[in-house]
Amino acid sequence: MHPVIFGVAGGTGSGKTTVANRILERIGQQHIAYVPHDAYYKHQTNLSLEERRKTNYDHPDSLETTLMIKHLNELLAGEAVDIPVYDFTIHLRTDRTTHIEPAPIILVEGILIFTEPRLRDLFHVKIYVDTDADIRLIRRLQRDMQERGRTFDSVIHQYLTTVRPMHLEFVEPSKRYADVIIPEGGYNEVAIEMVAARIRNLLDLR
Repeated sequence: MHPVIFGVAGGTGSGKTTVANRILERIGQQHIAYVPHDAYYKHQTNLSLEERRKTNYDHPDSLETTLMIKHLNELLAGEAVDIPVYDFTIHLRTDRTTHIEPAPIILVEGILIFTEPRLRDLFHVKIYVDTDADIRLIRRLQRDMQERGRTFDSVIHQYLTTVRPMHLEFVEPSKRYADVIIPEGGYNEVAIEMVAARIRNLLDLR
């Protein structure tokens, strides 16, 4: 049997990373190759830090999706890959990479993974994590201020100028491609367990 790719999409702060982590915990990391889309933000060394801060990171063009597609095809072929490690504090890739071994289940997570047809067509199961906008904004504020060293004003400015408009233009419409919609993100234990059960069945078939 070929590997099966699960895609987990949803807006910023929706809980998609939490859902992915809960699946990893239930199934075991040894069975899953986990590939986050935000590792593939472009390496904009030609821009100053101030220019990089102004980049629209919620637009599909900010990501090197072609490289992700290449890596996923290699994992499907049973080959290991080395994915980039991105530093969100300086908006550049680091010199390090993360080594990913092939696995029977490939789990891909990101806000924009359903917007690119060539990427979307690789997914055997598409999951969309749907969470109210106010909850997503609060989570975004907490994450960016605590983990990425940003100010309250800068997070709000980015949310109003790029995050929200891009969500409405790209992320929300991509929900129509989902096979499964999970409301309430990582707190929806019933839905997460259903996905985990499906993965266990696939592993048993192998």
